[in-house]
Amino acid sequence: MVKDDALVITLFKSRCILTMLMNYKKIDYKKLYEDIINIDPKIRLVTVCDSNGRVMYSEHNQGVTNLLTTEESKQSLELAVNSWKLRSDLEPKIGKGKYVLAEYEKIKRITMPVPGDADHHLLYITTEVEADHSKVIRMIGQVSIRKLLL
Repeated sequence: MVKDDALVITLFKSRCILTMLMNYKKIDYKKLYEDIINIDPKIRLVTVCDSNGRVMYSEHNQGVTNLLTTEESKQSLELAVNSWKLRSDLEPKIGKGKYVLAEYEKIKRITMPVPGDADHHLLYITTEVEADHSKVIRMIGQVSIRKLLL
């Protein structure tokens, strides 16, 4: 009986590892950036980060000057990621978050999950105030994650 239990446990562990590997997605972050930055010339910055805030790819649009220092940019991203995590705690009651929009005097900031990979990666995007954020959000939602997989 002990031998059978060990076999069942080994098979279960193997299946769990295989499932984790199958669910792992390696995204072409630069391609994702290019697809998003080309949606609207008023997009200033696209940052892709994992669910812990580790930056996977970040780049400004050509000709854009960063309004924040490097340290301030890190802090802003950290606050956005932590706020997203806090909102996720409410998912069972209100559903999964689609996006968060913060509008400031000089920019708009959009935080949202990467389409098709909501549990693992977030987008942190800034636009000019005049940008049509509804269009930007809608178009990002149409980016196919399948095209971005390596």
